[in-house]
Amino acid sequence: MAISPIYSGNVIFYDEPMGEKKYFVYILTNLHNTTLYTGITNNIFRRVQQHKQGEGGQFSQKYKMRKLVYYEVHCDVRTAIAREKEIKGGSRIKKVELIATLNPDWLDLTLEAGK
Repeated sequence: MAISPIYSGNVIFYDEPMGEKKYFVYILTNLHNTTLYTGITNNIFRRVQQHKQGEGGQFSQKYKMRKLVYYEVHCDVRTAIAREKEIKGGSRIKKVELIATLNPDWLDLTLEAGK
């Protein structure tokens, strides 16, 4: 079951029950927004910091994936995994459209996601 987002400008807040686990499906890009990487984690701030420090997987290291441009939060890990697969299976155009729904300026959302 996904948590419903509450939008406020470029910031997204989630109204979630206390104590529930959160699973983040996210999209990173490089400085010039030419390559996209989709992943899943239970700690978005830590995981993005790992990518920024070059400690992510080989793909994100090779293409310097440092900017968090999209994320969504799920309470159920199976739902999050299914969503990650759905996004990964989509075309670049679909991913760009998805990013535009939350972050049309492709800003780095790292600090916002760590809240």
